[in-house]
Amino acid sequence: MAKKTVASLKKADAKVFTKVIKMVRSDKTGGYQFVEQVLPAEDVDKFLADKK
Repeated sequence: MAKKTVASLKKADAKVFTKVIKMVRSDKTGGYQFVEQVLPAEDVDKFLADKK
């Protein structure tokens, strides 16, 4: 499935996208979860700085 996502994002007129994986601690259980998103390259720092 990852190959399809990457292949579809490599268009000449498309923005540059990055897949971001962030580890987030759950308030309810205290365990960690992984949050994955495909974002435009300029939004990566904003996503990683967010504490949620």
